[in-house]
Amino acid sequence: MTAGREGAPLGFGRGRREVRVEARLPAEPWAVWQLLADHEGMPRWMPVREVVRRRPGASDPNGAGAVRTVKSRGFVFDEEIVGWKPGERLEYRICAGGPLREHRGVVRLVAEDTGTRVVWIVGFRPWVPGTGFLLEGQVRRLLRAGLRGLARELVRRGAG
Repeated sequence: MTAGREGAPLGFGRGRREVRVEARLPAEPWAVWQLLADHEGMPRWMPVREVVRRRPGASDPNGAGAVRTVKSRGFVFDEEIVGWKPGERLEYRICAGGPLREHRGVVRLVAEDTGTRVVWIVGFRPWVPGTGFLLEGQVRRLLRAGLRGLARELVRRGAG
């Protein structure tokens, strides 16, 4: 189940964890979207080593249906893009690998007078019971680092 309205939970039940982070970026939503939508450019702003698009999406190479392989510290996993609304929303799920089961991520861009509010929500169930609290902290740190990286990359490009 995905977030039905802005800020709504992803509908995770018992045993599931959910992490939500937000940032306000001083750039138009389309400038932020250009970074989010460029899967192979992700290492410029997200703390991952490499991202490779393995399968193109149906209507856009990086859009819904696309599969990307993400190489991170000690993990290699595949993510499928399951929701795609240019300039507004990107949804993805881990479809292979990684330490998380039933993973779903949503990145929403909300236009504001001063730029864009980015809302990033990730829900999951840990593979190993009892490790959810630890994984939740790691996911939160990763997402916050990604938002800081987005801000830096926007400034580097002159968009923020």
